[in-house]
Amino acid sequence: MTTASPFAVSASAGTAPLTREDCVAADAVNPLARFRDQFELPEGVLYFDGNSLGARPRGTAERAAEVITAEWGTDLVRSWNTAGWFDLPARLGDKLGRLIGAGDGEVVVTDSTTLNIFKALAAAVRIQKEDHPERRVIVTERDNFPTDVYITEGLIEFLDQGYELRLIDADLPWQEAITDDVVVSLLSHVNYRTGTMYNMEKVTAHAHANGVLTIWDLAHAAGAVDVQLAAAKADFAVGCTYKYLNGGPGSPAFIWVNAAHQDRFWQPLSGWWGHARPFEMETHYEPQAGIRRFLCGTQPIVSLALVECGLDVTVQTSPAELHRVSLDLTDLFIRLVEERCGDHPLTLITPRDHAVRGSHVSFEHPNGYQIIQALTARGVIGDYREPEVLRFGVTPLYLGYADVWDAVEILRDILDTRSWDAPEFHRRNAVT
Repeated sequence: MTTASPFAVSASAGTAPLTREDCVAADAVNPLARFRDQFELPEGVLYFDGNSLGARPRGTAERAAEVITAEWGTDLVRSWNTAGWFDLPARLGDKLGRLIGAGDGEVVVTDSTTLNIFKALAAAVRIQKEDHPERRVIVTERDNFPTDVYITEGLIEFLDQGYELRLIDADLPWQEAITDDVVVSLLSHVNYRTGTMYNMEKVTAHAHANGVLTIWDLAHAAGAVDVQLAAAKADFAVGCTYKYLNGGPGSPAFIWVNAAHQDRFWQPLSGWWGHARPFEMETHYEPQAGIRRFLCGTQPIVSLALVECGLDVTVQTSPAELHRVSLDLTDLFIRLVEERCGDHPLTLITPRDHAVRGSHVSFEHPNGYQIIQALTARGVIGDYREPEVLRFGVTPLYLGYADVWDAVEILRDILDTRSWDAPEFHRRNAVT
């Protein structure tokens, strides 16, 4: 059970202007403030890009050294058994499952989000060939993260069986797009650009009423909002571990499959790690029972070991508590920007309604790219997304209320002084 919002108490004076002292007071009673010391962050940096790459948990360097020098360097190949390397994807999957409303034996940490989307899409198509062989439509969003759209296009072309892509957009809402001619819907629980969040239970129920399977992309949700896959009766879910789960750059992703679907088929990337008896070296593929059939090839052990460092921090709290504090912090961010930067052409594109907001705040500005570069130079790290979007990820495990105040104050100064217009901030980086 969560306590009343400390920020709501400090803001109880209604429209009275907030002060930094209000934010410091809220930090003093923030139940997640204790986690900040479990992360390594550079001095003088306010990190608002945990929705792109999470901060480094303490102990990761030591864990990497242990894997490299002791497990690999000393025990060598024996570590597949003695250090538990072989079971790591499933063991981490069980730990991660606690953060997304899943049970043991339903998640593996493996491969990339893109590859796991391909597996889930192909699996859903295969199931539906048995249940609804006449269906040929796959639904996703025009504004989905691009890899979701690209991999769906690739699967459709690969299948070459008359499948078509239907895109949800302003002219075609999800209620009208997900109909009884659809095989599967692939939706991001939280939109990567705007932070808009779907009601997973409502959308899934609508899909199932039309005989449609659901895949949820949790890349901007896992570790930040209260995801309850089993309660929503979802079918598949995928996501990455390097954002809010703080697993490290390019760390392996995860895939969840509802137990009802796990043994109906095998996914098309039928590598030896998904075989029922991988070390019998048989010439014919036979999938393992359960979630392990979603594994493909030999796993990246060093990266997996670092994923566990991030998970071990996050599982000390609950998704509900994380999201509650996140909403407090994003409320504060929105309010301060509107109060202190209201003379500038900033347009909020993130929902105000808590029921449909994830854990980042996005504003449009005609000079968004330059502003983000100027903020980064001042130690406030967010990121930029086309078109013209300043995006600020709010990670309650290592950001507090005073951090939000300080970040907005620096933003105000950059806007008021037009320091963003310096020549160096107009040069485009390869990664934005």
